[in-house]
Amino acid sequence: MIMNAWPADPFASKPPRAPRRRLREPGHVPGEIGIWVFIFGDLLVFALFFGVFVHERSRSAGLFEQAREHMNLMFGAGNTFLLLTGSLFVALSLNSLRQGASGRGSRMILVTLLCGAGFVVNKFLEYSSELGAGHTPSTNSFYMYYFVFTGIHLLHLLLGMVALVIMYLIARKPSLGRRDLRNLEAGACYWHLIDLLWIVLFALLYLMR
Repeated sequence: MIMNAWPADPFASKPPRAPRRRLREPGHVPGEIGIWVFIFGDLLVFALFFGVFVHERSRSAGLFEQAREHMNLMFGAGNTFLLLTGSLFVALSLNSLRQGASGRGSRMILVTLLCGAGFVVNKFLEYSSELGAGHTPSTNSFYMYYFVFTGIHLLHLLLGMVALVIMYLIARKPSLGRRDLRNLEAGACYWHLIDLLWIVLFALLYLMR
C-alpha cells in the first residue's frame, strides 16, 4: 500500500460549516406581548400612585420632610444596589443563554435570585427598624404611603423571584428553543420593571426634598 506523502492542498475547498442556530430573530420584541401589556398597565397604576404621593406631599411638605429625615438612607441605597446588580446579571444571563452557555447563564440567574433574597432581608430589617421606632401606617400620611407602596413593590419582587426560579429551570434544559428564549426574556423584562419601580420609590421616599 502506497501512502501519499504530499501534504494536502491548502487551497482545496473545505466543507462548509454548519450554520449556527440563532435563537433570537433580529428586531424582535423581547418576551411575549402579554408581558408588555402587563408592564405598561402596572406602570400606569404606579404612575397614579406616585402622582398622589407628590400631590399629598405638596399639601403637607413640612410633615413629609420631617418624616423623610427619619428614613434610613442606607437601607434604601442598599436595596437599590441589590436590584441594579440583579438586573445586570439577568441581562448578562440572557446574553449567555443566547450564545448557548447554559451553565454560565443559569448561574447568573442564581446571582439575581440571591440579590432578590437580599432585598427581602434588608426590607424586613428596615420595616422592623421603623416599627421599633413607633412608625406605623397610622402615624401620618407619609408612613401610610411608605408602607403601602413599598409593600406592593415587595409583593412584585416576591413574584419576580418565583419567575427567576422558573427561568433557572428553563436555563438548565439541555437545549433551548425560541419559546424558551421568549419565556426567559419575559421574566427578565418583569425583573427590570421591579428595578425601575424601586428607583422611583427610592427617589420619592428617601431623596425628594
